[in-house]
Amino acid sequence: MRGRRLDKAKLLLAIAMLLTTAVATIAHADDPAPAPDASPSSTAEPAAAPPATVTIHIAYLAKRIVKKLPHSYLDLPPQDDGVAGARIGIADDNTTGRFTNQRFVLDETLLTEKDDVAAAFRKLVQDGQRFVILDMPATDLLAVADLPEAKSMLLLNVADPDDRLRAEDCRANVLHVTPSRAMLTDALVQYLVLKRWTKVLLATGPSDADKEYGVAVKRSLKKFGAKLVADKPWTFEPGARRTDTGHFQIAAEVARYTQGISYDVLVVADEDGDFGSDLSYRTTDPRPVAGTQGLTPTSWARPFEQWGATQLQNRFRRQTSRWMDDRDYAAWMAVRAVAEGATRSRSGDPDAIIRYMRSPDFDLAAFKGVKLSFRPWDGQLRQPVLLADTDSLVSVSPQIGFLHEVSELDTLGIDRPETQCKMIR
Repeated sequence: MRGRRLDKAKLLLAIAMLLTTAVATIAHADDPAPAPDASPSSTAEPAAAPPATVTIHIAYLAKRIVKKLPHSYLDLPPQDDGVAGARIGIADDNTTGRFTNQRFVLDETLLTEKDDVAAAFRKLVQDGQRFVILDMPATDLLAVADLPEAKSMLLLNVADPDDRLRAEDCRANVLHVTPSRAMLTDALVQYLVLKRWTKVLLATGPSDADKEYGVAVKRSLKKFGAKLVADKPWTFEPGARRTDTGHFQIAAEVARYTQGISYDVLVVADEDGDFGSDLSYRTTDPRPVAGTQGLTPTSWARPFEQWGATQLQNRFRRQTSRWMDDRDYAAWMAVRAVAEGATRSRSGDPDAIIRYMRSPDFDLAAFKGVKLSFRPWDGQLRQPVLLADTDSLVSVSPQIGFLHEVSELDTLGIDRPETQCKMIR
């Protein structure tokens, strides 16, 4: 009996000791932790600082030439044409940059026709810019590229398709993101040859750009073995296009223009959009219309949805409430190309990025089903070309069967053996 009382006393004593320890632990729970041993014998290493974020600036310099009133008010040129694509590209760049400790900033300079583009460019140089997207005609582009301050810059052409910029007037500090006229017409003629629509009637407008497009068409026809049956200038100026009888005048003129000619397809060279849209359904014989209107070769098109392009189309529409066009797409690619160079070179140094973008290792994913790269002989971005009308993607060139020893993309445009480009530095 006495032994049981002793056991009970020991149990109560143990419980009391446990309670005392618990209360002491709770009482000192908020006490500061003891300082770590700061003696020289301590082996603890200091925590590594996170890597600093590198900021890379990309400038967008645009100068637009005011054109006459459009042929149609259905699709007026948007005020943010081009630069809207660059803004989407910067957002995409920074999505990747969060993982690479890189931050990309778009600096916009939008000029009017009367503004001095050289002065604006020099201001960008003073601000430390090294990457400048140029959205301007060829004359202004060359004036900028030839400035002494531009020699160490990387300039990206996103607007002008002029073939001379990739030939006798090429520059070592310029890369061309938008396709050349030669690329566009090669893409179209490849498709015509594949369809065996090899007899072409060419309708050329009066502007210099129209004539240059016509020259590109004739070069492509010769390159791929098609036949030019006639090259007819378009000179008709309808006096009453928007009156009740205006459509009768146009229909009669198009029928007269195409009468008595044996051809498979009417190719139109009308870059300003003055008359090309009036040709379809009005020819004497039932023939398709292609070129700058009708079946159009372009880098981007509203009905394009392949290779994940739908997600880019949707993001662009959510942000701008309009469709992406080819100038927006070129600006998007230019911004993405700089970021790709920075990411893949693992550098924020502009010289290292430029070297990588020009190297054989560079490639760009751009929703075209293949990786794109810059041609070393003229700075042109290799890329597939879409063939589309307003509502349908018809095809994508290069077409099946047009082969090349290096890349089928080099069947579009001026290849290395025929280039007239001698890089001027």
